[in-house]
Amino acid sequence: MEHKTNINFRKEALTKLLNEVILHENEIIDALYFDFKKPAFEAVLTETSYVISALKDTIKNLNSWSKPKRVFPSLLNFPSKDYIFKEPYGKVLIISPWNYPFQLALCPLISAFAAGNQVVLKPSELTPKTSEIIAKIIAKVFHKNEVSVVEGGIDISQKLLSERWDYIFFTGSVAVGKIVAKAAAENLTPVTLELGGKNPCIIDETANLKLAAKRIVWGKFMNAGQTCIAPDYILIQKDMKSHFVDYLKEEITKAYGENPADSPDFARIVNTKNCQRLISMIDPEKVIFGGQTDLEKCYIAPTLIEENSLETSLMKDEIFGPILPILTYQKETEIETIISKYEKPLALYIFTENRVFSKQIIQKYSFGGGCVNDTMVHFSNKRLPFGGVGHSGIGAYHGSLSFDTFSHKKSILIKSNLLDLPFRYAPYKDKLATIKKIINWL
Repeated sequence: MEHKTNINFRKEALTKLLNEVILHENEIIDALYFDFKKPAFEAVLTETSYVISALKDTIKNLNSWSKPKRVFPSLLNFPSKDYIFKEPYGKVLIISPWNYPFQLALCPLISAFAAGNQVVLKPSELTPKTSEIIAKIIAKVFHKNEVSVVEGGIDISQKLLSERWDYIFFTGSVAVGKIVAKAAAENLTPVTLELGGKNPCIIDETANLKLAAKRIVWGKFMNAGQTCIAPDYILIQKDMKSHFVDYLKEEITKAYGENPADSPDFARIVNTKNCQRLISMIDPEKVIFGGQTDLEKCYIAPTLIEENSLETSLMKDEIFGPILPILTYQKETEIETIISKYEKPLALYIFTENRVFSKQIIQKYSFGGGCVNDTMVHFSNKRLPFGGVGHSGIGAYHGSLSFDTFSHKKSILIKSNLLDLPFRYAPYKDKLATIKKIINWL
């Protein structure tokens, strides 16, 4: 295929894709609203503008990203020139999720194609209108042998996973991630798994509670809480809890009004199955704000829960919805007891003015990434790698690292014939001491 070796061909195709995304932006926004009432502002902020930015960045930097990189040679190989060549893996399968169905489908696709791979994209069947317009755009830009979209449900995903691929990129739940990893292992196929987890949000006694509440409400309830890096639960110093809850209530009302069901700025749960799962997690006796639901309309109000147990359904698994449990601690050892109960999360957030405390937390716990005194915004920096660790994911991407993710790094040494040092060749008699000295000196 021409795009495997022709950088200009790839750039031209990506430019066509950029133009199509811009041309169809309103249709994309409408599709996202149709699928789960994603507000236009959130659709632009987290979906279309992000993809447009990724395309512009990739087109601008593709030449430099794809160039062989010269590295300093080893003196043992003197004289030589050493390089890292980036080549495509080959056939890449991308399985994307429903919560950010445009961005999380297009961004890895852009990078995989930019790196020279053939790409098959399987978008989520739970957001059919968005998947439909993705397929429409891709068909207008690419030949099917370059990039193709395969729509369908679980049976299609299973069929695709039964095929042999050179690389698999999956974004979704931990449970499905394990299935993908198992299928990939059958052919020793390398994978990137972007998963999730129970992301803690720690607030100590030095935090600016009002500002913390505002930023947490934004991060938690954007997309109706259906975000893999949203705060999953609050861990707040016990004496601060009541004031903080008041600020949370105030900020939720400011953002979505007295009745969030009427707000044009609050999304819906993607389908009744997921909505029912979330409703079953709500204990009415523990609700301190919100709690209203409408299964038929896939609506759950922004809900605050007073939680004191780690054994409830709300605290066993990632919530992935607009329900925010609030736990308290008095001693820092209690933070460790709670966080250590779970697998390594995709994100962790700390609200504090105590730099020593934030540094201790960052160094003590393993997690994908996070923020001090904010939520989710680390995702927006293309220079920061995005990915999980342990059960929250394998591998990372964003910016130039996305190109690297879909590229095999081939090591090449070009040896000069001007000089050929004899000591490496047999017979080795009387050479052992010399080679030891040389190696130790290096």
